[in-house]
Amino acid sequence: MALRTIVTEGDSVLHKHCRPVTSFDGRLHELIDDMRETLLEADGVGLAAPQVGVLRRVVLVLETNVPEGGEPYIIELVNPEITACEGGQTGPEGCLSVPGRFGLVTRPMTVTVRAQDRDGKAFELSGTGITARAFCHEVDHLDGIMFTELASRMLTDEELETGSWQEDAE
Repeated sequence: MALRTIVTEGDSVLHKHCRPVTSFDGRLHELIDDMRETLLEADGVGLAAPQVGVLRRVVLVLETNVPEGGEPYIIELVNPEITACEGGQTGPEGCLSVPGRFGLVTRPMTVTVRAQDRDGKAFELSGTGITARAFCHEVDHLDGIMFTELASRMLTDEELETGSWQEDAE
């Protein structure tokens, strides 16, 4: 495993459409393992392959909705598709590719995704709250969409510190 460099805003790779994964081989496993290490090192909630310069439909999301005392774990999604959305949530959203900047973004409260695991086996799962937000955010990356394009507005450091952005979300 190796740390990969996270590309940042301004790099054209972040605005390109990713190709589906068709080979579930050692190269894919290495990419996923490297992305896992990179995500954990960066202390992020999600990471998409284009953020490390790879135009493939691969996403990792940190599941934080765990029982009390449980450990968060990483969900690996290959060729993910959002199949259902419910409810709504508006809140601050950031990105490892846009360090230090946050915007007010509305996302579904619950999201169901269909994907494949690293060996090509299909599965479906749902996430709520921050996990639902991360599913949407990371799948957007695969289609070249940045959260900054979806934000109703960018937030100031003061708004983040005081939570005053919540007045806009209500």
